[in-house]
Amino acid sequence: MSSSKKSVPDEREAKCFGFVSSYDTKSKRRFYEHLKSQGMQPHQKMDFLSDGADNLRNLQTYLNAESTHILDWFHITMRLTVLNQYVLGMLKVDEKIGSNLQKLMVSIKWNLWHGKVGEALRKTEKIEDYLEEHKEDKVSKDRYEKLKAFGTYADEFHTYISNNRSFIVNYSDRYLHGETITTSFIESTVNYVIAKRFSKKQSMQWTKKGTHLLL
Repeated sequence: MSSSKKSVPDEREAKCFGFVSSYDTKSKRRFYEHLKSQGMQPHQKMDFLSDGADNLRNLQTYLNAESTHILDWFHITMRLTVLNQYVLGMLKVDEKIGSNLQKLMVSIKWNLWHGKVGEALRKTEKIEDYLEEHKEDKVSKDRYEKLKAFGTYADEFHTYISNNRSFIVNYSDRYLHGETITTSFIESTVNYVIAKRFSKKQSMQWTKKGTHLLL
């Protein structure tokens, strides 16, 4: 698994840092030296944003357990977008339930945006309740072939939010105060590198060592 990070000091130029976790045996030390070169002071509190992956969270906590650790809004909205696509499919099968699911999605996003994780999880459970009713209906299953996939993804979304509930903040408040809430600027860098590497004009394959050196 490859990992990419970007440090953004207040008074220095931002820098990217990447590694392959299953190849790099000294990632913690290299990451520490990277942040130190960017001006990090001993025991300095910082904001760490990540997609919720354990390997990244463990690395950040190892370096500075007292800092603020945040699940970035970008990855939450990515998952919400996929759920919304499933809801649109349900809307074509059952307009009433589809409409109710759309209202639930609006509520889930609003609650997560304001850091109300408990309420967002309760709303997510209601999605699963609606789907349970349809899973027993052969007509619904025949009309909406992605019903099972919808249920699986809704369950995974619930688990994802539940596992990261301690790192979900009031994004609305941070946004209003000009604080960072997303790592989308890092994702764009990663996507560019991958797109460049896998360009149709370049028949290249990945190896752990090659990927690590490229990052």
